[in-house]
Amino acid sequence: MALILHSTNNNKNASKALIAAEYTGVKVDLAKDFQMGVSNKTPEFLEMNPIGKVPVLQTPDGPVFESNAIARYVTKTKPDNPLFGSSLIEYAQIEQWNDFSATEVDANIARWLYPRLGYGVYIPQAEEGAVAALKRALGALSTHLASNTYLVGHCITLADIIMVCNLSIGFRMIMTKSFTKEFPHVERYFWTVVNQPNFCKILGEVKQAESIPAVQSKPAQPEKPKAKEEPKKEVKKEEPSPVEEEAAPKPKAKNPLDLLPPSEMILDDWKRLYSNTKTNFREVAVKGFWDMYDPEGYSLWFCDYKYNDENTVSFVTLNKVGGFLQRMDLVRKYAFGKMLIVGSEAPFKVQGLWLFRGKEIPKFVMDEVYDMELYEWKEVDINDEAQKERVSQMIEDHEPFEGQALLDAKCFK
Repeated sequence: MALILHSTNNNKNASKALIAAEYTGVKVDLAKDFQMGVSNKTPEFLEMNPIGKVPVLQTPDGPVFESNAIARYVTKTKPDNPLFGSSLIEYAQIEQWNDFSATEVDANIARWLYPRLGYGVYIPQAEEGAVAALKRALGALSTHLASNTYLVGHCITLADIIMVCNLSIGFRMIMTKSFTKEFPHVERYFWTVVNQPNFCKILGEVKQAESIPAVQSKPAQPEKPKAKEEPKKEVKKEEPSPVEEEAAPKPKAKNPLDLLPPSEMILDDWKRLYSNTKTNFREVAVKGFWDMYDPEGYSLWFCDYKYNDENTVSFVTLNKVGGFLQRMDLVRKYAFGKMLIVGSEAPFKVQGLWLFRGKEIPKFVMDEVYDMELYEWKEVDINDEAQKERVSQMIEDHEPFEGQALLDAKCFK
């Protein structure tokens, strides 16, 4: 009998087991035509889990419910699975983070999110407590991740699977950029892990919430003793709370870069030259760049990753750079960038060159792309021949620079 998971395919708790199955190499099938609120109320389902909670794993030896237990079961089907670490202390630390994830992260996201969606009574004071507790938990998590790529050891474990699945609903539904930017190492960790192939296969593309959901239910009101009827008074409309104000749509302002004086450099012309040059790159594209470059309308910047010691696994480093470039897509109209991963062996160095419209890095990029603060940014002095040559080499990209072997390169056009 195959392992059958009774759940919908968009349940983050079911995703824990499905991702663990991808890493373990075990086949887990989703129950056919499962309908939440219908399938989990049938006598057959209630026999597996009397309280009707989802998911439930149907195994040859009997059912298993509770998502973390299901993920453990799937992982245990492979003896000495590296998802459980390589030692007793790593196993204990994995379980430690699993408990932390459930009680400090998942529980507080639920306490904040679900009342706003109408799944419970909305109490402003309770929400404040949930948000404060979640910030405390994410602060502790960010401190740990400041010196660790993963929760335990140097590769993904069950702790990362459970943590990222629990965080995913927060990132998708309620944890906006303005909220998560306080925890840069959590952001870096989440986007690094959630973009791994086994996670993408199950979770799909994860997009961060742009606003906090408006409250769907009326806030709870304390009961008041009945008083004698009095003439009706005009009731003033309550002002929206700060949280509700954040959720309200704001008129879209014109990008300040569109208001800059016209530049002699046409960015699209440079991008076409770069893309279409196949031979004599130094003589054609690099020379063409310097002929076009307008230091009054544009600025050049080197960026160097601050935490290169963490870049010990090549594919993880590639995903990190790829995620950064993906998030930089919002500035595509105003920038050209090139990111390089260099080094013949770990730890790999991540370096980049960026051309931005204007005399400084656009503020909206600094505000919206959390990765920006993970790099040291230095404006290029084009009067310095050494810096100018480094720009030329990075644009050319055919030979290593700074004595390093080129491992991979990604370009933003």
